[in-house]
Amino acid sequence: MMDDLERELGRSEDLKHEDHFTDDNSTKRSKKTKPRRMDAETPRESGFHQSTRICLEHIREALLHHRWQEAAEYMACYPQMLEDTATGQSEQYTELVWRLSTEILHQHPNSKLDDYNSIYERMKHSGIKHYLMICLEHSFHLLLNGHIENAKNQLSAAESWRYGMESGRVRQQQLIKLIQAYRSLLDYIIWCDKRFTHFDTDPSSMFNVDMHNYFRQASVNLKEILRNPGVWDPFILSYVEMLDFYEDHEEALNVLKNYAYDNTFPPNPNAHVYLYQYLKRHEAPEGKLIKVLKILQILVPSHELMLEYSSLLLQSEREKDTQKALEVVLEMLAFACWKSNLDAWKCLKDIIEKLQLEKNWKDVVADKMAERKNWWPALHFTSFHFRTDSEENPELVEVKASLTKILCPDLIMKYSAGQDSASVSGSN
Repeated sequence: MMDDLERELGRSEDLKHEDHFTDDNSTKRSKKTKPRRMDAETPRESGFHQSTRICLEHIREALLHHRWQEAAEYMACYPQMLEDTATGQSEQYTELVWRLSTEILHQHPNSKLDDYNSIYERMKHSGIKHYLMICLEHSFHLLLNGHIENAKNQLSAAESWRYGMESGRVRQQQLIKLIQAYRSLLDYIIWCDKRFTHFDTDPSSMFNVDMHNYFRQASVNLKEILRNPGVWDPFILSYVEMLDFYEDHEEALNVLKNYAYDNTFPPNPNAHVYLYQYLKRHEAPEGKLIKVLKILQILVPSHELMLEYSSLLLQSEREKDTQKALEVVLEMLAFACWKSNLDAWKCLKDIIEKLQLEKNWKDVVADKMAERKNWWPALHFTSFHFRTDSEENPELVEVKASLTKILCPDLIMKYSAGQDSASVSGSN
């Protein structure tokens, strides 16, 4: 917003000084440019433009110094710029007034909902090109203040709004789809309210029928979202929750699978998290859970669900799954957020202990550590780490010390402050 304000002030200054620039440089420019037409007028800053420019400067100073009352007083005068038709920039001024006004109201300690409503309604009718976005923002503000039905009415009115020629409606159609999605989200919120306050075990009761109507209204557009590639997390979750409530588990699962695996959508780790959580909640086989987490591990190797992933792999009887679990936890520990996590190191120790039941376990560990041995000690096993871990988590020291010689058998570790590290049972 401040950038827009600065650009507007910059244009005003250019207009103010243009005559002076022309006079001082007329001799130099006469040799390089064609003669100006005698009837061509030099743009000059009118008294109206001068007063609005000065007003905007005062608004900027008040905003920079957080003098919200002063900014509000000047802002009461600046919207007269919307009546200026000479410059052909009324739409641009509309957005500037809209952004400045709402920012001042957000910060002003005495602002009221009526003040917001007044600004939004004026801006809607002053800036046609911004009508849909202003309606959307207005509905957000109403929603935050608990006026859900009014917020829905704002979006319902915006859904049917059309302006301009067909060639200019492509952008409008995109915004209308967004507005329809948010209107459906409000239907979901109303559905939730009725679910927790009026739900009856009798499916034919008036409250349940009313609640189901909101579900049908919301589901139309929420389902339509999946045809438009994008990140639609809150909308998908709302739709799945309603489907799950009505025990349409097959449709809910299809929605989540499409959201996670449709290649036309941008990569979205959350989509795989939601699918995993739904499958786990409905007690899906471990194989299906592992399949989902396998993709999530590729996208976000430091995700907190990787601990569950490694635990699931560890429960498997396949040797390859245990080796994969080792790889997953080693990847996690390469990230700073996991370096001192006791659960991650315990998981690594459990994996090592299971691997030691196999004859070639040393080769497996050496293979996984081959590309890490040059930097792993500096990341985890210095004397500094030993002192820090000893002060903050003595149990972590014990677990890490037991793994030093196993992970890096050919290197001298400083982690145990010169003492011999304990080894995992059976490691010799």
